[in-house]
Amino acid sequence: MTVAVAIFAHQEERRIASCLKSLPLDRADTVYHVLVNGSTDATVQRAREAAGGRANVIVHDIAAGGKSRTWNHMVHVLLSGGERAVIFLDGDAQIIPGSIDALIADLAAHPHANAAAGMPMNGRMAETYRRNLAIEGGLFGDLYALSGAFVAAIRARGLRLPDDLIGDDGLVAAWAHTGLGRDTDWIHENVLACVDAGFLCEQVSLARPSTWSMQYKRLINYSVRFFQNRIVSDIMTREGPCGLPQRLASIYPQWLPRFRPRPGLTGWFDRKALARMRAAA
Repeated sequence: MTVAVAIFAHQEERRIASCLKSLPLDRADTVYHVLVNGSTDATVQRAREAAGGRANVIVHDIAAGGKSRTWNHMVHVLLSGGERAVIFLDGDAQIIPGSIDALIADLAAHPHANAAAGMPMNGRMAETYRRNLAIEGGLFGDLYALSGAFVAAIRARGLRLPDDLIGDDGLVAAWAHTGLGRDTDWIHENVLACVDAGFLCEQVSLARPSTWSMQYKRLINYSVRFFQNRIVSDIMTREGPCGLPQRLASIYPQWLPRFRPRPGLTGWFDRKALARMRAAA
């Protein structure tokens, strides 16, 4: 049984090579899928160059963007269903040595677990995030693994993330904790904090103006995610995964009248997020 690695890349021509170079591409039992989605830059070319012609590194040029939509494509189209583990990571991250082996080993040592989280290793909040992952059992989209049996169960039930969901990690963590049930079925031990697996991500810097725009867009996305999470939590509590729509925007009209911007600076990004959601609805 093989291991599959999904690498999500959107407009990552500058960082995709560093991401791939941080991975053990010579693992004989592992297939790497570089999922270049909705990109108009040179990400595909840079990824193929970094792959160095390896047969087990497949670069997919997917026209439609969106991480959740691409996640669905990976799980339901590109996987065989017989993998012993599937690892998901972002193409702008660098993975610390030994992480792939550590995630696989943790899942193998805990057969009850559905998922294992990689740890953030840089940034001023990294230690806090690592502590919270251990306490709360969350996942960071930058690096996490799902057991093969859990992925097979997702495929068998035809479960998909809403295509317009911002961030796969929160909902995937909920599915893992509940064993694809409702939120009332939550079991903390179903998600492991893998302390020997970690990632480095690019930090916002005053010296690099390009990161300012990245952070501004990211904060708006965080606000959209905040409001989406309220919708998703309600559905997961009442109905479970089967109640999720193909697109959350299809049910925005019944939710938008309930939403208000939060106080303080966050409210600025909330207003931008709500405007985007109204347009999508």
